[in-house]
Amino acid sequence: MSGRKRNLRSGLKQRRRQGDPMAAYDRLPPPLRAWLAQTALPWSPQSAHRLWCRALQRCEGDAVGAALHLSRAEHRMLAQDRLQI
Repeated sequence: MSGRKRNLRSGLKQRRRQGDPMAAYDRLPPPLRAWLAQTALPWSPQSAHRLWCRALQRCEGDAVGAALHLSRAEHRMLAQDRLQI
């Protein structure tokens, strides 16, 4: 990677961004944007929105419950990353 530093401490799979990530972020629902603002991982707007929609279905439309569901998913990913280090 020329000119950019990679995060060599993470073993999670890296993916290339497609399109305009800021425009996609701006189109997200406000509760999801609030959750993304405090995350530890760099979620793509597409994957965050996909998981958000599933979480809202499971939580019967409860945004707070959906945010907790997303937080648990992120904690599982972080725990998986720690195991690989």
